Amino acid sequence: MFSLERMRALHAVATHGTVAAAATALHVTPSGVSQQLAKLEREAGQRLLEPHGRTVRLTTAGHVLAGHAAAILAQVEKARTDLELLRDDITGPLRIGAIPTTVHALLPPVLATLRAQHPGLEVTLHEGEAEETMPLVVDGRLDVAILESWEHRPTTVPPSTSRTTLLSDVADVAVPASHRLAHRKVVDLTEVDDIPWIAWSAGSSCHAWLTHVLRQQGMAGRISCTVGSYPTQLALVAGNVGAAAVPRLGRDAVPEGVRFLTTRPALNRTIYAINRAEDDDRGAIRACVDALTAEAARFHHLAW
Repeated sequence: MFSLERMRALHAVATHGTVAAAATALHVTPSGVSQQLAKLEREAGQRLLEPHGRTVRLTTAGHVLAGHAAAILAQVEKARTDLELLRDDITGPLRIGAIPTTVHALLPPVLATLRAQHPGLEVTLHEGEAEETMPLVVDGRLDVAILESWEHRPTTVPPSTSRTTLLSDVADVAVPASHRLAHRKVVDLTEVDDIPWIAWSAGSSCHAWLTHVLRQQGMAGRISCTVGSYPTQLALVAGNVGAAAVPRLGRDAVPEGVRFLTTRPALNRTIYAINRAEDDDRGAIRACVDALTAEAARFHHLAW
């Protein structure tokens, strides 16, 4: 009786609140959503939407049918998942978002593994911080996001997602080799008080984390450079420009003239993979998370 696409349009409006937001989530035009809803109303024989200020809201009948739409769409997705699990191979799109350090350290071998094991997968990779990629997972524009959560400023993971812990990491403070503390192995963070800081790009969660930690320690923490690249930060440290907090996962070639100091308190972070909880059984999601977990096991020494 009811078209699946029209039920999907009603469910999107009920979930996102407006026709415009529903259209964005469904990657169609608002007029397309409105047309689907008008046809659904004719099929239902009842008003499903009513004017509400400058937008619309669901009627009682609309809420009832939206509840059924959610159940129907969930059942259709389960059917698709069950059929996918019967396949010998996993195919289709897999959209991954990841923070820069994992793009560099984890993703190359993970993508190679996925390509070798599941050549039918169409993998795309988007580099971005958690504040950018988490909403994309929630609304279905990304399938998996790899993100970080700092001990002193945890990342809140949406309740609609599943979280898989990949590894623990530590940031050490990088100082110029000529700095008065360069001969030390361990320092109190407050001792690094006579040199500017090199932070991640302004507006990012990493920038907010560093300023939060320095403030917690009662430090002024003057930031002289904001750079969205740990290798570039280390090059600036080597040039005696300032100090930087660099995760161990983010190190590759360390330039001459840089010394790393372990800090008190320790600057710990956890790397997670998240996906929508309703997608837990999707073959592509499981293959991706399994490959990430296996590769992350190689880095278990980082937090030692």
